[in-house]
Amino acid sequence: MNGREVEWQLACTDLGSVRRWLADHGTIDGLVLEPRATQQIFDTYLDTADWRINRAGFALRIRSGSGKPEATLKSLHSSAEVSDRLELSETLENSDSASLQQSIGPVGARVQAVSGARALLPLFELRTSRQRFAIRREDQLQQLGEIALDETTISRPHGAPETSMQRVEVEALTDSHEPLQSLVKTLRSDCALEAAPDTKYSYSLRSVGLAPPVPNIAPTAVDASMSLAEVAVANIRRYWSAWNRHEPAARLGDDPEELHDLRVAGRRLDAILRQFRSSLPASFADVRATLKTVLRALGSVRDLDVALSELESFSRKLPKSERVSIKPLKQHLVSERSRAHARMLRVLDSIWVQKNLQELTTVLTAPSVASQHSSPELALRVAPELVRRRYRKLRKRADRLTLDSSMDEFHQVRGQVKKLRYALEAVAVIYGKPASEMLRALCRWQEKLGVQQDAAVASVRLNALASAPPKGIPPDTLFLMGRLAQHHAGEALRARKRYAKGYRRIRGKWKTLRMKFRDSAAAPNKLDFAP
Repeated sequence: MNGREVEWQLACTDLGSVRRWLADHGTIDGLVLEPRATQQIFDTYLDTADWRINRAGFALRIRSGSGKPEATLKSLHSSAEVSDRLELSETLENSDSASLQQSIGPVGARVQAVSGARALLPLFELRTSRQRFAIRREDQLQQLGEIALDETTISRPHGAPETSMQRVEVEALTDSHEPLQSLVKTLRSDCALEAAPDTKYSYSLRSVGLAPPVPNIAPTAVDASMSLAEVAVANIRRYWSAWNRHEPAARLGDDPEELHDLRVAGRRLDAILRQFRSSLPASFADVRATLKTVLRALGSVRDLDVALSELESFSRKLPKSERVSIKPLKQHLVSERSRAHARMLRVLDSIWVQKNLQELTTVLTAPSVASQHSSPELALRVAPELVRRRYRKLRKRADRLTLDSSMDEFHQVRGQVKKLRYALEAVAVIYGKPASEMLRALCRWQEKLGVQQDAAVASVRLNALASAPPKGIPPDTLFLMGRLAQHHAGEALRARKRYAKGYRRIRGKWKTLRMKFRDSAAAPNKLDFAP
């Protein structure tokens, strides 16, 4: 199965009463319940030592029973009343996890992307006796769903049973869910069943005493009593935690926003390492070069995600008769994205990247890392000048902008906006509302400048493709590519015309923040700050 799994999971303490109810109700409300052969199922759930599959939002199992083994990925997130989640499966030659890590199927490819070079380790084993009943309408042969009565024992890998559980599961096999909802309601009422409070996966983890570890990278809070080095390290810890949170799902590659969030965390890390390099211990020196390499790889994938999103938006505005001509371009971008994603994974899994990132984790888990540096400067005293320097660099470039400025000049201003924003974010909590309002203004202006940049990049890409079209791009698609390039050029021009308003707002907010800096320097003990 490759798609979505929709099922109702019901907790049960007496499957015998459910069996008797099913025996007495061969038909109910126009539905026929037909017994099927009982199955004996053996499941092994797996993950890496650092729980990458779980952190990506999935559970991974290999199932053995009748026929060839099958690997399945199920998303962990679902609604409470009915389990509606992504499920991907593929057949394996054998039940060894090594065969999965060599597979190019829908499960194997994703597992390899997430796990990298890390081995898959067994978490627990389930042995299930499953009694099944097919569900269909009285006047139809098509099966709507299946009722499964599961008696399951849970054990550690190759160990004796730890505990057992009973479940009634009703799974939908078509998009027609209403008859099944009514059946489930009757089942719950007549057999005194309740919705299961958790999945088999989460229940089994608890039963064998396992749980994904809570990252031990703390503290991340910033306040006015801290030295500049302590502020820098706290921010690095904050963004490194975000990196670890988003990396598994970004590796998976199914959600562009996870990749975006990973890239944002990496860029903020890079900004802190650059801005505060003179206040940080020497142990951070090698990390920035590694981050630069990784960020370039992430950026290539992100650019194609943006291009695909813009193409989808453009396609929705076209008449249906023209949308088919977009497909060859979309297929080309998807192929490019797949290659860029593969390159990204190779970079992330390279020995030197893994070594340097692991060293960063080691440094950050040391509670006294900031105190290893000899500079005791209070952030309250020196941070304003760091932020002022960044603002002066921004203003120097922004004052030169006109409607006739080059795209490169606008891009350089956007880069300075980001650098000022990241520097101010590191200490914003110390300066309260004026800093928060300045950050909001910077964020809005950065987004507007970004619209222009993204549109310009997209237009350049399309023109390059049109001048040397890849094999398989027909004339109709080339014609639409020209229209799309014109659309992007128009978007860039409209965004450019709005740059001056955003800059005026930045200058106004800066005056208020500058006054806050002066007041803070004059009376540091009266500062209000969040702990």
